[in-house]
Amino acid sequence: MNVVPATEVPLLPATGAWREGDPPGRRQWYVTQHPLPLEAGGELPGVRLAFETWGRLAPDGSNAVLVLHALTGDSHVVGPAGPGHPTTGWWDGLVGPGLPLDTDRWFVVAPNVLGGCQGSTGPSSLRPEGRRRWGGAFPFLTQRDQVAAETELADALGVERWALVVGGSMGGMRAVEWAVTHPERTGALLLLATTAAASAEQIAWANIQLHAVRSDPHWRGGDYHDAAHGPHAGLGLARRLAHVTYRSEPELQVRFGRTPQGSEDPFNSGRYQVESYLDHHAAKLIRRFDAGSYVVLSEAMNAHDVGRARGGTRAALSRVTAPTLVAGVDSDRLYPLAQQAELAALIPSADRLRVIESPYGHDGFLIETEQVAGLVGELLV
Repeated sequence: MNVVPATEVPLLPATGAWREGDPPGRRQWYVTQHPLPLEAGGELPGVRLAFETWGRLAPDGSNAVLVLHALTGDSHVVGPAGPGHPTTGWWDGLVGPGLPLDTDRWFVVAPNVLGGCQGSTGPSSLRPEGRRRWGGAFPFLTQRDQVAAETELADALGVERWALVVGGSMGGMRAVEWAVTHPERTGALLLLATTAAASAEQIAWANIQLHAVRSDPHWRGGDYHDAAHGPHAGLGLARRLAHVTYRSEPELQVRFGRTPQGSEDPFNSGRYQVESYLDHHAAKLIRRFDAGSYVVLSEAMNAHDVGRARGGTRAALSRVTAPTLVAGVDSDRLYPLAQQAELAALIPSADRLRVIESPYGHDGFLIETEQVAGLVGELLV
């Protein structure tokens, strides 16, 4: 049996990014009034951040909560899929009336990260003159640049101090940057499955994914957005590799084992169930994400080092004054518990390392909502 990989389905647009003219969904936008200086040098003009909010800001601005998404997340934390939103909320069950982030009490803000592809300025966006997309000319970003843009958004919303900043994985990188850069604006901090600095192994895994994207003949140096075909095969390969690191070996074994996919014969070009599972997640991503954003955000994650130019990790984390909870997933092989243990040990206002028990690996921080809800409840008393 000859099986066509899901990433080779024809007639897909060159990018899964949100584009001007698409339905806005629940998004709102903030546009900076001046170019954003970048840590690596130069500046980014015409910065726009897409964001979503739930609840109402109190008159004194004291009830604002900042939720920061991971690599392929976006501002749509909660809510159904629909026009403008290709997927359901990635943290349904945590935000809403009567839920841990109770929107009858808290004003919840979730921006799409700078460099992303769901409404914020990124490689798929039009340049300020409105004729060409950024593509491969999009500048190198760091987590600090992204936090700088989010700081301007907070100012525009009238939020002088977040009651809570929460993020997992890449979102956790930005959350710790918020607490180190702006301790006076971070009222409490929840760090999930993240690290003070990207490790050599994390950089290595990302490097392979970057090579997969850039090796696609449709990559065109990043300038593919208005072409007939995008680098879907490369992005799909990157997603397959990443997804294996997001889950745990025992879960994959129990869930799939060596079982063939349906009637397919692995001895005759057929797939095993686990291969079909990876194909499925690759196909989903290429329909809702942009390869250029995947590259820009992966490179920003590789650059993450909270101690850079601050005297090292210990000195940087000593700046954090917010009550802090640090939690990791016991089966996480991508962001192992030792990284969260370091954060818990070096942040003066943190207590012991909290452990989320889950068979799902790194994705446990997204899946184990009941355990995460308990951590939120401890901080938002």
